[in-house]
Amino acid sequence: MKAKYIMIAALAACALFTSCDKVSPAGVLMAGTAVEDRVKMSNLYYKQYLYDYQILPELAQTDGDYSFLIGADSHLTTDPGRLDEMLKNGLDNDDLLYVHLGDIADTKAQYYIVLDSLLKAAKERFVDKYFEINEFGRFYYKNNPDDKVGFSYNEIKYPFYPVVGNHDLTHNGWALWSNIFHSSFYEFDVVVGHDETGNPYYDHFIFLDTASGTLGKTQVDLINEGVLDGDHKYRHTFAFGHTNIFRPQAVEFSSTFAREETFFLLNQFEKWNADVVFCGHVHKWDERVYNGVTYICLDSMSERNSPNPGDYLLRVHVKKDGTLSWERVHMNYVAKK
Repeated sequence: MKAKYIMIAALAACALFTSCDKVSPAGVLMAGTAVEDRVKMSNLYYKQYLYDYQILPELAQTDGDYSFLIGADSHLTTDPGRLDEMLKNGLDNDDLLYVHLGDIADTKAQYYIVLDSLLKAAKERFVDKYFEINEFGRFYYKNNPDDKVGFSYNEIKYPFYPVVGNHDLTHNGWALWSNIFHSSFYEFDVVVGHDETGNPYYDHFIFLDTASGTLGKTQVDLINEGVLDGDHKYRHTFAFGHTNIFRPQAVEFSSTFAREETFFLLNQFEKWNADVVFCGHVHKWDERVYNGVTYICLDSMSERNSPNPGDYLLRVHVKKDGTLSWERVHMNYVAKK
């Protein structure tokens, strides 16, 4: 009986919103695919297609300064303007990679068609800027014309790295999200220099599935097994997830992790020697340091949540000497009325 009244209340609340196709009772009360299933699927795909998550060799070997760009909670529908602006900004700045911290699109098939088209156009711009095609139809880096092997177009990995968010899961949205991005749980290395003997050293990037506000048993087990630990000693480690670890204010209305999982994550980030942990979800900027780890929560870049121009992106600068800094990046796009 109690469940019946809960559903009636949810339906009544939905009626107040004018668009139950966007905020449905099913989407509010059920996440679609549970975290256990998502992580199992993600880990299987990640292990079989590891190359899909690596930075391309010539781009990975920075041997100097590099930067990466982060956005969060774009909630894309039929207007991809803000996400398109983010990707163009990253390309214009020669950022090594672009990260999105969950809730990339509201879960309707037509929105994912828009998203897929946007990412294909962004990859074309990326290829046009950094690659040339030879007479055999192979692509090679413009700064390496002596490359005799090159890549096919499909082998060129567009360096866009998302994590899954809670809104990506409503209306069984995992099927849409995973069809494009495949895995919500992965890691990779970037070669950032060489020592005096010529051996490379690395920075480490870790991506977690926190969309359900819980890691789940499978993900905890895989973390404890060292699946995301990498194979090297690292100069810097960066971790990315959707759900915020801390609340910007004590009274903030925002779901976050259960206390035990929060302690687990805080300890794990220390074990990984993480420099910075990035998240979104709460739609409010927050920056703090706990036990030597910096935690940064980004505001929503969605033009519906943040209709006016503002500093919704974050660019992280990594210097050759290992120095880290970051700056908030202004967005100008305003949705058409």
